[in-house]
Amino acid sequence: MTIATITLSSKGQIVIPKEIRDELHWEPGTELEVISTPTGLTVRSKKPADRLNLADLRGMLKYDGPPISTEDLCKPVELTDEECQEYRK
Repeated sequence: MTIATITLSSKGQIVIPKEIRDELHWEPGTELEVISTPTGLTVRSKKPADRLNLADLRGMLKYDGPPISTEDLCKPVELTDEECQEYRK
């Protein structure tokens, strides 16, 4: 994490230092969000509209078989030595 001191211009503009832009991979045209907080501002890149969150994927995969108990789902997978050798090929 890099910390830099910047100055607000008379027009209310700031320049984000190049080293920080490079660190965050912010290229020209990157949309940023400015959020007012009790202690100041937070600036972050705006999430692309097509980006999915993990919660968005819920229900994507369907299982048509009989119900499986949580206990069975949480059982560790134990392979025989032969299965381990086959898996490693």
